[in-house]
Amino acid sequence: MDLRFLDETPNDAEREAVDSVLGPPESGWDGGTRLDTDLRYARGGHTARDRRDLLLPALHAINDRVGWISRGALDHVCRRLTIPPAEAYAVASFYAMFALQERPRRVVHLCTDIACAAKGSGPLRDRLAERAGPPGGHDGDVTWHESPCLGMCERAPAALAIEAGTRPRYAVAAPATPEALDTLATASPDPAANGHANGHAAGPSANGHGPGPADRDHPAAPTTFDGAPLPGTDPEPDPADAVPDAGSSDHVLLRRIGRVDPLSLDDYRAEGGYSALREALRMGPAGVLREVSDSGLVGRGGAAFPTGRKWQATASQPDRPHYLVCNADESEPGTFKDRVIMEGDPFSLIEAMTIAGYAIGARTGYLYIRGEYPRALRHLENAITVARERDLLGDDVLGSGFSFDIEIRRGAGAYICGEETAIFGSIEGERGEPRTKPPFPVEKGLFGKPTAVNNVETLVNVLPILLMGGPAYAAVGTEGSTGPKLFCLSGGVRRPGLYELPFGATLRDLIEAAGGMPEGRSIQAVLLGGAAGAFVRGDELDIPLTFEGARAAGTTLGSGVVLVLDDTADLVATLVRVAAFFRDESCGQCVPCRVGTVRQEESLLRISRGGDAASEVALLREVGQAMRDASICGLGQTAWNAVESAVDRLGLFGPAPGEPAGKQTS
Repeated sequence: MDLRFLDETPNDAEREAVDSVLGPPESGWDGGTRLDTDLRYARGGHTARDRRDLLLPALHAINDRVGWISRGALDHVCRRLTIPPAEAYAVASFYAMFALQERPRRVVHLCTDIACAAKGSGPLRDRLAERAGPPGGHDGDVTWHESPCLGMCERAPAALAIEAGTRPRYAVAAPATPEALDTLATASPDPAANGHANGHAAGPSANGHGPGPADRDHPAAPTTFDGAPLPGTDPEPDPADAVPDAGSSDHVLLRRIGRVDPLSLDDYRAEGGYSALREALRMGPAGVLREVSDSGLVGRGGAAFPTGRKWQATASQPDRPHYLVCNADESEPGTFKDRVIMEGDPFSLIEAMTIAGYAIGARTGYLYIRGEYPRALRHLENAITVARERDLLGDDVLGSGFSFDIEIRRGAGAYICGEETAIFGSIEGERGEPRTKPPFPVEKGLFGKPTAVNNVETLVNVLPILLMGGPAYAAVGTEGSTGPKLFCLSGGVRRPGLYELPFGATLRDLIEAAGGMPEGRSIQAVLLGGAAGAFVRGDELDIPLTFEGARAAGTTLGSGVVLVLDDTADLVATLVRVAAFFRDESCGQCVPCRVGTVRQEESLLRISRGGDAASEVALLREVGQAMRDASICGLGQTAWNAVESAVDRLGLFGPAPGEPAGKQTS
């Protein structure tokens, strides 16, 4: 193993940022001051290597504090964790939110993905380029990037600014106006006000990561991000604003959104919080597994695997320890349901993870959250801290003898890390690349141990299951799709947002719940399931929104994305953006995906510029089939779905259904 370190040293701010995660170095062997005793024997090597899972948090700490990761800082992390610099560089360069070249402390991320493009992000991109130069460039205090979906599709178009400092700050503009975007692109007048002075600490107590000074609105809970927005920007709207019918008596999963202070455990308990955990502790792990199995709950992330079967398979593994991973890295373009839950009802997720850990015999759960969700991160950090203080996490939860705790891992801009095995690599300090299955995660998952992976929506469904009983939960919805379902509705409807409906409602019911289409507008197409999903036509609104109904209609519910494109939408441009997304997010590990996503985008670009659609469609089919058949993971296997459905279902590039051959709609 090559352990050749560089001769570059970190500055004080970078050292302090790393120490905030790893603690102070113990000797010269791990980056501390070299003493005579260090020359007599080496120590700490195995201990340091066992902490490789702290690589990602350490890189975040530097990026949060300084705004980028210098060679000296990266080398310092490598010494602290005994990681070859080449491997650490491979990890740091894997993530879009990390910079390995010096850049300004404020970075603006402008979403140009499908939902935001449909709502006019193009002119905003042009304005930003005119003001601040091309993406990634800078000659001042701000740089900007075009971003994949930021998970704020109900308020599209959206932009997010993050400013590095002792406590990093952020601000959101959604919907982004030209004036709001100008404000985001204006750096703070006094860098020291944010604990940042040319990359150096503002004071001896400055600490760039983890627990920081007390929050203004909740003194008990330390958080990574400062609660105050960037100077001159508006605070984010309440999380309940994302739920147009917030407060509805029909809600089960969203019933507390808008009714409780998401930072208050007392509010949560007053609305029935932690009743499900008490019920779980009363019935025991076997009882929890029985109720979840009887409920018919299946995963809400797209794969629809039975949750009870997954938990039972994990719990029965003789190998120890067992782990729980909450996949909160929702990155499918058009998806924002998990964000709303984490921002508006974070204690429900912490309670649900505790129950899941109890059922599968895990003592540790990892919550892997998108790097683009600073407010959700802040609310979850608060919830975990408060839960520990009230004996709802940690040793002997509620005096039951059961011990369980949660560690947060923050993603850094890699869609592929939402794949259930790629997330293991990211947590372990490796590149977030999918693994070949079998073995399946329930046998060998995180750190090679039995692991259950569930997303946020799946986990919070466990709370009503335990309170109402598995059979009663199974009576909601249809026989093949039980319980309530969250739908992320965006695009041309009157009231985009997060909607909760029981399985069995139709696509028409959902769109009518959102007020339908504006006067004079009609539906050209609806994208179900996000970029990995498929289009349906505007005359197919009676498709039932169930797993079996979607399959019968030749489409998918995926993670619950419903993007409505009206008659003004440019479908070819939408396909090009979908193709660009997959090309950019491919991890590059397997050839069919790495090459196929590039060829797919190239072909669509040629069509958009007037190329021969017939010959290009033949090429697209060949490339798409190769990706579907031979890619390692779902990214490559689904990258062709939306394009295929646009060709075959919408008649794009050829005769539309019911039309004579020869007519092209593009």
